[in-house]
Amino acid sequence: MAPSGSPSGLRTGLAGLTTRGRSFLAAGVTAVLCALLLGQDALLRVGVLLMALPLAAALLLLRTRYRVASGRRLSPHRATAGQEARVHLRVDNVSRVPTGLLQLEDKVPYVLGPRPRFVLDRIEPHGHREVSYRVRSDLRGQYPLGPLQLRLSDPFGMCELTRAFAASDVLTVVPRVQALPEVRLRGEWSGQGESHTRTIALAGDDDVILREYRHGDDLRRVHWKSTARYGELMVRREEQPQKARATVLLDTREIGHRGTGPASSFEWAVSCAASVGVHLMERGYEVRLLTDTGRCVPGPDGGVNSVAEASGMLLDALALVDLSEGGSLSRGEEALRAGGEGLLVAVLGTLDEGQTARLARLRRRTGTAVAFLIDTETWSGLRMLAPDTGGAEIRARIRQLREAGWTVLPARAGDSVPELWRAADRAGSASTAHREEADA
Repeated sequence: MAPSGSPSGLRTGLAGLTTRGRSFLAAGVTAVLCALLLGQDALLRVGVLLMALPLAAALLLLRTRYRVASGRRLSPHRATAGQEARVHLRVDNVSRVPTGLLQLEDKVPYVLGPRPRFVLDRIEPHGHREVSYRVRSDLRGQYPLGPLQLRLSDPFGMCELTRAFAASDVLTVVPRVQALPEVRLRGEWSGQGESHTRTIALAGDDDVILREYRHGDDLRRVHWKSTARYGELMVRREEQPQKARATVLLDTREIGHRGTGPASSFEWAVSCAASVGVHLMERGYEVRLLTDTGRCVPGPDGGVNSVAEASGMLLDALALVDLSEGGSLSRGEEALRAGGEGLLVAVLGTLDEGQTARLARLRRRTGTAVAFLIDTETWSGLRMLAPDTGGAEIRARIRQLREAGWTVLPARAGDSVPELWRAADRAGSASTAHREEADA
């Protein structure tokens, strides 16, 4: 939309009078009244002049005929929490006359900083001006930018009219993603078709998937037994490599986390889930994000064509995820029972004995299972004041999950996600257990 300076009535012009313009108008009215009461013609002329200046300025702005258009570009379009993003604005004069003084103001949420304001001098016909400003947020989320407001003013500062563009953009602030080291998880499957090959071998020769011979097929793949049965050449179908699947379960229960703001245990959990999810995607996994509420990303009907697209969907979902009011992980557990094959990485807050027991039983329905078990008391400061408080309880949860076959990584305030992930390596399991015994 291109704002226009076409006339819209005297009322609009009077509403746009500045403090200076209103003062001149009030002074002129007062002078005219006094001149009429006192019979002073000179004072009457002064009053008329004072009234005419702001009215003439308003009329001049209302009759302005030039038109301008704007555009906005974000760099980057998806920013990381704590990272600055730059917003580029472009204003084009699409009319045949030069513009006057233009004041730009972009509408920005207070979380991203103060509203940027710019003053542009004369723009030649069919010319343009470009300005930019920076925004930054430590909080995840999606923040609207715009619409851009354009203020027109006269040379004497008597009147200002505001025109707003309709277009706006959205800046997505995603959680921090940390690069994780390459590890070999216990029982991990590479997902390159080995399981499929073993299944065919165990099923027997009669269960081999076949199709008709096509020109160019390798004769070594001809299945002679089926060829004799059907009377035409039949070949073994090529094995379709299976892609390894992984599920990242994020505990969003409000009662399971401590702390507030960017330094809370929940924000650490979100960043951990983002780091693990992106890392697994880069390794070739088909990753889905699952929360305790049962929400799954991508959904059952959402096909993803590339790693970049899948990572973007995951990060966009984590940018908007919030604490839930639920007290259990039951909905997430139901989703895992429905399709819990492959690698499972759970980022868990505080668990009670019943929840831990259900997760322990759930391990039998999945492949490799890794749990980041957050010691939330270290985020509230209670553990620093009383080191023995709650220590025995979390150690019992760790032991219970490990006995069920989980690889458990205890997470405390200040712990590094890459270091914890390195401990998930089969070679690092012993060191993890040793560290836990030492901390006990």
